[in-house]
Amino acid sequence: MEYKNSVEQRMEQKMKYYVTKVVKVIFFIILGIAIAFLVGYIVMRLWNWLMPDLFGLPQVGYWQAIGILLLAKIIFGFGGGDGPSSKKNKSKKWSKNKKCDSLRKDFSEWKHYDAFWKEEGEKAYQDYISRKENDTLEE
Repeated sequence: MEYKNSVEQRMEQKMKYYVTKVVKVIFFIILGIAIAFLVGYIVMRLWNWLMPDLFGLPQVGYWQAIGILLLAKIIFGFGGGDGPSSKKNKSKKWSKNKKCDSLRKDFSEWKHYDAFWKEEGEKAYQDYISRKENDTLEE
């Protein structure tokens, strides 16, 4: 008898799990449809508020606004490719990539650049300018 009760309890728990899962799925489907209609309405209102005054374009209806939104999504993308997770993956791939190590330069030499420019750079630049001016005068 006890085994029968435990089987019934497990079946009851499974049914509750699946019913709540189905209810959640239906809720999110309805929510997604409602958001899609709301976004279409917002696009229509924004278009009709801005575009006729700014650019002299005609006003659009609801389904035309949905079409404009869909066309913009097709042209400009759906925004799924460059999320924060993909940036993390790219940085991990870059740090693991050792092919470019031979091409990287040691930038410790640059600490002397300012001193060089103060001592020789300005004079060398002035000499270069005077040479260029002489070349243009000779031609």
